[in-house]
Amino acid sequence: MSAPSDAPEKQVEDSGAAAGQKTSAAANRSLRQIAWQRFRRDKVAMAGAIVVLLLIAMAVLAPLLTKLLGFPPNEFHQSLMDPLTGGALKDPDDPAAGIDPWGGMSAEHLLGLEPVTGRDMFSRIVYGAQISLLVAFGATVLCVIIGTVLGIVAGYFGGVTDTIISRAMDIFLAFPLLLFAIALAGVIPDGAFGLEGNALRVGLLIFIIGFFNWPYIGRIVRGQTLTLKEREFVEAARSLGAGSGHILFRELLPNLITPILVYSTLLIPTNIIFEASLSFLGVGINPPTPSWGGMLSDSLDFYTTSPHFVIIPGLAIFITVLAFNLFGDGLRDAFDPRSSD
Repeated sequence: MSAPSDAPEKQVEDSGAAAGQKTSAAANRSLRQIAWQRFRRDKVAMAGAIVVLLLIAMAVLAPLLTKLLGFPPNEFHQSLMDPLTGGALKDPDDPAAGIDPWGGMSAEHLLGLEPVTGRDMFSRIVYGAQISLLVAFGATVLCVIIGTVLGIVAGYFGGVTDTIISRAMDIFLAFPLLLFAIALAGVIPDGAFGLEGNALRVGLLIFIIGFFNWPYIGRIVRGQTLTLKEREFVEAARSLGAGSGHILFRELLPNLITPILVYSTLLIPTNIIFEASLSFLGVGINPPTPSWGGMLSDSLDFYTTSPHFVIIPGLAIFITVLAFNLFGDGLRDAFDPRSSD
């Protein structure tokens, strides 16, 4: 009779050792490494991040792209347009050939031509990305600064301070922002505060969007601060004699970076839509400077004869907002401690 085999015991020992190594490796990883691995496995979020990077590169390299692949955004090509309908001609040398249903798309004009004026759509979309991203990022930065400072102060000090700031949040959230933006844009002259023209318009949009949207991130920061201020590391810092400023900005703020970063990526597409809405209503960027909302507004009279004039800026807004939302959702899931590795 043969001796009993000890193979099952060895298998148990091997599996236990492998599990121990896996646990040790996971323990040695930082939060940033864990979040990056989670984010990298999310293919949809990675696609959104790639599109966001491409949009930023397109906005930054707008002069170079239009030089290589298009024409100046305000250069007219009326010789290519039908004088009666405003549509792009199939053959400019033979007007009897009719209107091009694709809006004049060609190797020279990748996205076709704008009705009547004949301006290059590709160049105007690229330069419109500059306006949309500049306003969105600027407003988000302003919103994050105000919301973070007031939210962390309200959550840490509590009492009367928290009551005043919280009621201010409620007032700002109930404020009719769109109506106020329309009224303010109509009252401000073409030159003020040392700025004029579209420089003033961009600054005004950044101020309106950022200053009146800070309660959204302020509430998140306040709620996180209420939880963090009861943690042991805050009590330890307080017992060592650390002042309120040190605790706020050296102890609490580093632990709030993750929710602030995640919510900022979700706030940017909201700001893009708001800027496009104001430009669509005619109180945003002044023409002839291209903006996606302004292009949509100009396209309303040509949606039957030149549908590309409506579709292209609409798709630009849709793709940009979708990419930022996917990117933000991926970041939120990656930094969620309840997510599995």
